[in-house]
Amino acid sequence: VVSWNVMISGYAQHGCAKEALRLIGKMQQEGMKLDHVTFISALSACSHAGLVDEGRQYFDSINRDHGITPAGEHYACMVDLLGRTGYLEEAYAFVSKMPFQPNSVVWMALLGACRVHAQMDLAENALGCVLELEPQNAAAFVLLSNIYASANRWSNKAKVRKMMDSRGVKMDPGHSCIEVNNEIHAFVADDTAHPQTMEIYAELKRLSLQMTEAGYEPDTRFVLHDVEQQQKELSLSHHSEKLAIAFGLINLPSGMPIFIIKSLRVCGDCHTATKFISKLTRREVIVRDAIRFHCFKDGVCSCGDY
Repeated sequence: VVSWNVMISGYAQHGCAKEALRLIGKMQQEGMKLDHVTFISALSACSHAGLVDEGRQYFDSINRDHGITPAGEHYACMVDLLGRTGYLEEAYAFVSKMPFQPNSVVWMALLGACRVHAQMDLAENALGCVLELEPQNAAAFVLLSNIYASANRWSNKAKVRKMMDSRGVKMDPGHSCIEVNNEIHAFVADDTAHPQTMEIYAELKRLSLQMTEAGYEPDTRFVLHDVEQQQKELSLSHHSEKLAIAFGLINLPSGMPIFIIKSLRVCGDCHTATKFISKLTRREVIVRDAIRFHCFKDGVCSCGDY
């Protein structure tokens, strides 16, 4: 069962939902007993591909057909699936009807969905529930702060940051890593500490011009600071994964895939930009973010932009 679960989970994390669900079907055909981990992977696969009906069917079958009591992880996956696909009211109702107290993972899944769909009222409620369970949860504060920033509610964002300061809550800056010649190189946004900084920023400028000519338009919704439009576009071009990709283009042999590990989720603008970069440079770019793998090739991502 463990081997099956590992393969199913791998497909799910790479955005290959149909392959993951096909394996579950084959697993059942061969008489293997599905366990709670199998269903976490199944629901995760559905969430990564927006398969709402399939996800509902799998969740309902956990107890009905297999005699397994759904755990917090199963509920969190369903909340993530419903929330990411825009069924926020249903997701909230789903949480409210849980037979036990929702844990912070469930509320964070709802809060993350609120970030995607800019639902501030529900986000504030979710944050309150997270902080009751984990008063020092920095990621929850940052998510709500980012929701306010996306809506240009800068005073609200400032209040959240002030609340973090008063509670002593700190969030480590996101970073992206790449390995070249057996050495790990780490970058943060607007990084200038690397010995090849000048070359990296020159490469980014060259790529930016090519991308603009190809039709790329910066999505400034992902700039979380109250600055002018030109500064917003410049800020986007200096995100950590873009710096890491530029470094890879400079230092890796032509045609070699570029593999990036990112500590946070890839933002929407970087996702779009990396698709352009993969097509313009004819390079495969693989990004492992905090949630899943993204494989960019010829201007297309394995996640299907979901």
